[in-house]
Amino acid sequence: MKQFHAYKRQYKLHRRRLGILGVTCVITILFLLFTPVFFSLAQTTDQLQAQIDAHNKSIADLEVKNQAIQKQLDNLGAQEDSLASTLKQLNLSKEKLLSDIAITQDKIQEKNLEISQLSSQIGVKQNSISKNVDLISTEIRQTNEMESGTFVESILSDNKISEVWRDVNSLATIRDQIRGQNVELKTVKGQLENTKQTTSNARQQLVTLKSQLSDQEKIIVQNTNQKKKLLSQTKNNEALYQKNLKANMAKEKTFEDELANYEAQLKYTLNPGSLPGSGVLSWPLASLHITSPFGARTLGGVAGFHNGTDFRASLGTPVMAMADGVVAGTGDTDKECNGVSFGKFVLIKYDNGLASTYGHFSLIKASTGDRVSRGEVVGYSGSTGYSTGPHLHVSIYPKDAVAVKTLPSKSCPGHNLTQPIAATNAYLNPMTYISK
Repeated sequence: MKQFHAYKRQYKLHRRRLGILGVTCVITILFLLFTPVFFSLAQTTDQLQAQIDAHNKSIADLEVKNQAIQKQLDNLGAQEDSLASTLKQLNLSKEKLLSDIAITQDKIQEKNLEISQLSSQIGVKQNSISKNVDLISTEIRQTNEMESGTFVESILSDNKISEVWRDVNSLATIRDQIRGQNVELKTVKGQLENTKQTTSNARQQLVTLKSQLSDQEKIIVQNTNQKKKLLSQTKNNEALYQKNLKANMAKEKTFEDELANYEAQLKYTLNPGSLPGSGVLSWPLASLHITSPFGARTLGGVAGFHNGTDFRASLGTPVMAMADGVVAGTGDTDKECNGVSFGKFVLIKYDNGLASTYGHFSLIKASTGDRVSRGEVVGYSGSTGYSTGPHLHVSIYPKDAVAVKTLPSKSCPGHNLTQPIAATNAYLNPMTYISK
């Protein structure tokens, strides 16, 4: 008798679960109805996979092409600065940007196909859930029919005891079937949730790729305008180019001297104990190659001190935040004094007690006050400000030692220069804190 009532409680519990599962099914169906599908679900998985593989091969081929272009750019960087080399650098940068755009377009198509494939899988799993729900409903109806008479009534009836126990055994069998179908239902439901999450991630990646494509197209326009400006300034004449180059170097030297004098007068007490340990910052680029380290250096035949680290980065390379933090300032020094300092810069103050300035961006993606996460793209590398070619400059300081300030400029009389400023002793070696 106790066993029989236990079955009844079990079946009532299943009815409640069935109600919950029904709501879940409705939600899932609504998700499917209102989720855009980019390709017909009539396409087979094999067809979709073949198209995905084709786009992945195209991406791989374009990346090989980019490596060859980058090698040419690296060789140009080692040559003496001339009008011919600068024009070739601009042309190669444009070629690589166009290749980058083609890669991004392939990735967008591949992601659309992946979403279509996942949507098809969601439909299959939804059908499986519906079948399991139908089976459980049928078996519950069977138990209701068997429970139409009470256990005592069955015993007091003319039925034989063996038939009574046969009915009880049937109930036990149905109970086991429901249990098995519930297990399968939970498994498929879990797979469905995973597939939906993968689809959500793919959609977010698609949004990012489309934004990246728009950014790359803007940088292509900048590259074209930069070439036009260079040809206009030099009249395609090497002698005039070299004359302008010397004038720019002299202006940069004036700026560096006035900035060094100002920062030397600032007072900052560096407390080494307040600094985080080494390796707390992630890479700002997908790959790192140092072109100019922190410390003493000679630039254009003039000895000086490099207060940051320069990394190789072709035009339009995504630059990422190195830790969680807040954007403390952005700007463009070229607006007030063209050809000196950082050009387009981003200053980030990190939660770990450090701060960084990124210089020479072609395009800024962050705004002052933005909260950024480690690995989030905050801009794209370029050659704005004082730069002999596209690269990324990184300066590191204690968080409380740096701020964006505006100063009258001697290198560009009558103009004010706005950029991150810190005391001379506040500059830290970036490679001490960037993970190896």
